[in-house]
Amino acid sequence: MLMPKKVKYRKQQRGKIKGIASKGNTIAFGDFALQVLEPGWLTARQIEAARIAMTRHVKRGGKIWIRIFPDKPITKKPLETRMGKGKGNPEEWVAVVKPTRILYEMEGVPVEVAREAMRLAAHKLPLRTRFVERGGVA
Repeated sequence: MLMPKKVKYRKQQRGKIKGIASKGNTIAFGDFALQVLEPGWLTARQIEAARIAMTRHVKRGGKIWIRIFPDKPITKKPLETRMGKGKGNPEEWVAVVKPTRILYEMEGVPVEVAREAMRLAAHKLPLRTRFVERGGVA
């Protein structure tokens, strides 16, 4: 599972997701990409599940890049605990994504294979996404 080796602070505030992505919104490495269309959080588990779905479909062919990293700790209080008594303990890690952010990139496979692999990956994610090719939307 993806997570930082070390962080400066164990707990973070939730924050607000405003605007569209200004960085990481163009294809930089591969020929095809999966781009997110709405703001939200992607957990380390979701990122990994989508990666596995893509890798399985291309049968270890081509190359895949993960363009996001879960570096925000999300805390949860134990079940059946009354309110108060401080903030809960960190339970999972999420990546904060804004619209137009590139999530995954791929190269070395035909466009039909890449499109299907990205479709399978998109089904594992809670946000709307689209398939993008280098040089424009496909």
